[in-house]
Amino acid sequence: MTVVPADPAALAAEAGQVHRRRAGYARYAGTKVLGALGSLLFMLVVNFFLFRVLPGDPARTLGRGRISTPEQLAAFKETYGLDQSLGQQFVTFLSNLVHGDLGYSILYHRDVSSILLERLWPTLLLVGSSTILAAILGVWIGIRAGWDRGSGFDRGSTAVSLTLYSMPEWWLGLLLIAVFAVGIGPLPGVFPTGGLHSVGVDPSSVKGVLDTLWHLALPVFTLTLAYLADYALIMRSSLVDELGSDYLTTARAKGLRDIAVRNRHGVPNALLPTTTVVALNFGFVVAGAITIETVFSIPGLGLLTTDALQVPDYWLLQGVFLLSSAGVILANLAANLLYGWLDPRVRT
Repeated sequence: MTVVPADPAALAAEAGQVHRRRAGYARYAGTKVLGALGSLLFMLVVNFFLFRVLPGDPARTLGRGRISTPEQLAAFKETYGLDQSLGQQFVTFLSNLVHGDLGYSILYHRDVSSILLERLWPTLLLVGSSTILAAILGVWIGIRAGWDRGSGFDRGSTAVSLTLYSMPEWWLGLLLIAVFAVGIGPLPGVFPTGGLHSVGVDPSSVKGVLDTLWHLALPVFTLTLAYLADYALIMRSSLVDELGSDYLTTARAKGLRDIAVRNRHGVPNALLPTTTVVALNFGFVVAGAITIETVFSIPGLGLLTTDALQVPDYWLLQGVFLLSSAGVILANLAANLLYGWLDPRVRT
């Protein structure tokens, strides 16, 4: 048996190509990271000044019945730094942020960071679960509808997805509460009308976990139906664009079954745009669903935002906005990095 020695020139050329690909991706990733940092800095500026233009004076609003003299009002503003100029308040805001201090809520009289951690878990359960379910079902619907374009399933699923997508989330939630929680006609109400736990149930027990899942069933179902069209329509459109590609024709010419052509060749390439949408929507998980949490009385970040806006509680609003914005920016960065790794053409 004769062993053919490797060509040093070919090995060097291959190593050079690998090095160039890695260097190209490193430059691409560095550009995206710098862009994310710039977006984060811009968001910090907007985060501070946005809530300063809201109508209402938090000192006078919270001090009704308690602050009756100008001296008390001045002491209140001095305690919360409201007597400083906007520039001084902004410098203080950045300094505290570096040390992990998000401020003190004048509504709940607690540290903002502790409130956010407490309210983050219900939002992750609600929006995270619905996002995962909507992504799985939507991608499956988009694959089947796009591959059999023009079929009855394609027309029916597209019509249903668009109808659900056009409905306001709060209206859909109220409709489901009326049907499945309150009951309509001979149908009795089965699910709770709102809340995260039943009264007197320990959330850490097995019964408490099942009770939490029972309370989340309707709101999760509502958001899943509302988000379904996002994934179904984009996946369908991407797959339809791939149907006439030469590589699919070549795969069929080799004798591959239609299902193998779809799963091995068509779907992986059509998943690229859907991957970006999934990553971005996971960034919005932190932001929560304000309308759904309000309708179903879920004590998450969405309902917290509604309560903070009524005061307004500057520090609590800043904390919620910072958390949600950072989540979206990081998810966008992850989507860009993943997309550049999956499709080298994006790097150019």
